[in-house]
Order: sequence, then structure tokens, then C-alpha cells
Amino acid sequence: MTLAPDAVTGTAAGVPYVLRPPATPRADAPLVLAWHLMDAPRTERAFAAALPLEGLDAWRLYPGLPLCGARSPGLEEILRLGREEPVLNLHGAVNARAVAELPELLDAVRAEHGLGDGPVGLVGGSAGAGIAGAAVVEKVLTARAAVLVSPLLQLRPVVAELAAFFGMDYRWTPASEAVGERMDLVARSDELGDTAVRCIVGAQDAAEAFLYPAGRLRDLLRERGVPADLQVIDGMGHALAEEPGVEPAPQTPHAAQVDRLAVEWLAQALELA
Repeated sequence: MTLAPDAVTGTAAGVPYVLRPPATPRADAPLVLAWHLMDAPRTERAFAAALPLEGLDAWRLYPGLPLCGARSPGLEEILRLGREEPVLNLHGAVNARAVAELPELLDAVRAEHGLGDGPVGLVGGSAGAGIAGAAVVEKVLTARAAVLVSPLLQLRPVVAELAAFFGMDYRWTPASEAVGERMDLVARSDELGDTAVRCIVGAQDAAEAFLYPAGRLRDLLRERGVPADLQVIDGMGHALAEEPGVEPAPQTPHAAQVDRLAVEWLAQALELA
């Protein structure tokens, strides 16, 4: 399978990306940034195929994550980094670097492709959802809406889940605690401002790590009067594509459901017909 005919691939500020234009070219067209998972689909090209945001009349920019795809050091090195220190070497490093490189990436893509200053929406899957949220709470950008899929909202329960799965005994340190606090989007929900948030979680995903934090985030945002909801998809686990999830692949039925829910939320928030 290949990408949509209108998709452009490139590299800007050292970041590989996929870009799709709006159906209606205009200076104020919205921009939706969409960061992929570290599970399948684990590259920007695979994510653009899994969640094409079909029918959304906006620019759709899919950045590649650090340590993934073209920037991956290889599976063996990733495994070594994870065994050595998963929070500092992987989760924290990928999140911090992706947020740090975002301003230069956006400037370069806007200059090359003529993107205007329309409103911004965000999409993220798992680790990508954590990046989307971090970009807002760390004031890198302002977003009207975000769709967070299988979202990594709190690092502690995710690390606990992974440690149990791999038979590890992870010991938190002051340095990793600081990373966990920085990436805790539930505790930092006030810093999301007025960004309308839809979380989408698979019914078969780990409840403690993903479903329960998503429910808490929804409730906290609603208490402040911010639009927020939680959609649970029957039969869906954590991933949004079949393994290996590196190249574009046919969209799964669950990914198609996620795509429709994402487009619905973003179109309303971005005031698109």
C-alpha cells in the first residue's frame, strides 16, 4: 500500500514528515499535527496510512518521532536503551526531543509548503499523544483541540505495565521522577488551557495505564468547563496497525473507527463543514 496521492514526504529541521494539503487551498486553512505511536504504526508514513484524517479540510502534518523510523538506531540498540533506563533513555528522551524540535520543524514546513496561520489541532497515538499534550502544556503552541489515542498521559502506570510485561523491576530515581512529573498530563491538566480533548482508548488496552488516566483527564477538563470526552472502542487493543507497522498498510477496522472519531472532533473544534 502507498500513501494518499496528495501526500508529500520530506525532511525538515532533521525531522522526517508526511504532509497532506487541505482540499480547499486557503491562507487560513487549519493545521493538524499528528504524532505516531512507538508501537504499530511506528513511523510517520505508517501513521498517515492508519489515520489519514480523511475528509478533514486541513493541512495534516505527520512528524516522525526521535529514535523511530529513519532515525531509529536499530532494534538491538532500542532494547539496550530500554533495559538500561527506559524512562530517561526512551520515554523521556523521545518526548522532550520531539517537543524541542517542533518550532524549527513548523517554521521549515510552513516556509517550504506555504502553510498559513490557521488554527491548530493535534492528534497523537500513545507516546505521540504524550508529545501532543506536552506541546500545549509547555507552551510550544496553542491548540483548539486534541485527539489522544491509546494515550500516554501518565508515565508511572505505563512503566509499571511494561515492567510487568518484560519481567523487570524498575526503580524510580530523582531524575526519572522529574521526567514522570513533567509528562503527567493528568496532574498538569490545568495547563492544557481551553484545548478541547477527546481521548480514544481500546477496550482491550491496559486499563490502569491508559483507560483510567484518560477518564481522569476528561473529568478534570469538564470540571473547568473545557469540552472533553472519552470514547472506548470495543475489541481494540493498544496498537492501530498490524505489525511490523513500519510501512503504510491497509487501514484496520479499528483504525477506521478512530479516524472517524478524530475527524468528527477536530472538524467541530476547527469549525470545518
